[in-house]
Amino acid sequence: MSKNQASHLVIVVGAGPAGMAVVNTLSRAGRRVVVLNRDIKFGGLAEYGIFPNKHRLKGGLKKGYWDILSRENIEYYGNVTVGNDKDMTFSDLQAIGAGALVFATGAQGTKTIGVEGDRANGVYHAKDVVYHYNLLPGFSQRPFELGQRVAVIGIGDVMVDIAHWLIRYKKVKEVTSIARRGPAERKYNPKEIRVVCGNVDRDDLTKEFARIRPRLEAAGQNADTIRSGMLGEMTKCEPAGSETKMRFRFLSSPRRVLTDSKNRVRGLELEDTRLEPKGEDFAAVGLKTTGEFACDSVIFAVGDRVDETLGLPFKNGSFLTNPNRTQNDPDDSLFQAYDETSGRVIEGVFLAGWARRASEGLVGVAKRDGDWCSEVLERHLATRAPLDAAAVQEKLDRLKRLIEKRQPDAVRKEDLRLLLEMEEEEGKRKGIIEGFKFPTNQQMLAAIRHRKMA
Repeated sequence: MSKNQASHLVIVVGAGPAGMAVVNTLSRAGRRVVVLNRDIKFGGLAEYGIFPNKHRLKGGLKKGYWDILSRENIEYYGNVTVGNDKDMTFSDLQAIGAGALVFATGAQGTKTIGVEGDRANGVYHAKDVVYHYNLLPGFSQRPFELGQRVAVIGIGDVMVDIAHWLIRYKKVKEVTSIARRGPAERKYNPKEIRVVCGNVDRDDLTKEFARIRPRLEAAGQNADTIRSGMLGEMTKCEPAGSETKMRFRFLSSPRRVLTDSKNRVRGLELEDTRLEPKGEDFAAVGLKTTGEFACDSVIFAVGDRVDETLGLPFKNGSFLTNPNRTQNDPDDSLFQAYDETSGRVIEGVFLAGWARRASEGLVGVAKRDGDWCSEVLERHLATRAPLDAAAVQEKLDRLKRLIEKRQPDAVRKEDLRLLLEMEEEEGKRKGIIEGFKFPTNQQMLAAIRHRKMA
């Protein structure tokens, strides 16, 4: 993996689990790799999407990523944005002439379910909340006025993480998970629910099953069996972190956010739903009967959209990939960026992770997607002649000059190590042994400058 050997140059945009999986595979194969990252720190979902108290998991991932980035054939530029009117545009990167350009930028856009009032004061998106409590710059100091009764729309792992934060850190009075479908269609990991099941209002859960029993039975589901299974997952609960009551509202679809005279959330209008078979699963169908549910804030945990300003062709919240399937495994077409207007693949441009399939799984799934993308990339690069070391260096130098011109505060690998040292020292000073981080880019850049001067 010497810098002096003939090789291919690959630019990877995004340094989360998917992007780092691509960087790992290609760098091991001797490719020269440049990583461009919006955040100062690498990690993406692994750094800013995992619940803050999971120190062992986050520490293991961070160590693995450090090991990867330490390779001499990898260049890293953090604090560099890519997209229309950003530090670097898609056209800028194409003009460098790399052997491949990989977008592993995650799903930076937000999604709601398009109900009336979803822009009221007190309506939030789950991703923004997760970024807030994980101290992602731009979100870390954003105010979240939640009140005491919080409705979380969704019933997956993200809902559980948000409920965990609301229960143990915010200590609100009530958290209610609202689901369009029934309890049998819950999506959270049974192991994850243990962090909040000590706060579940069991009496209310019994009443909720009684309320929806006729609709479950009409769909051929046994309410008692489902309830027993759900309660069976709520064993080995961690001690209740507060007096917060956690509740569930099933077969209920938000129709409207109800507001007061100041456009502040005061509740939700919920439509009753029933279950209708759809393949091997069930879909929720509205019954046109509605009722009011009182709450002080609403958090939508219903998935994300890609960043439409990136400059890639997109439709319906997703970047377009090649519709023409191949016989390869994994299928190349699933990772190839596609221009629907011309009807052609965008040569040498690939997608991985949530940039390819927004909100599809968490860290492990994103890594696997990056691994699959790497196989497709290797097949692509095998059709292109490698460049000699001088030609690769010329492209790297051109990219470096452009970055330095557009973003003088770009952060390199050596800067990140200085930042790590400063955060460890500041954490010890504040008595935070694990997990301390500066919450803003300005503080991180100032810490790096301070360490360099020292």
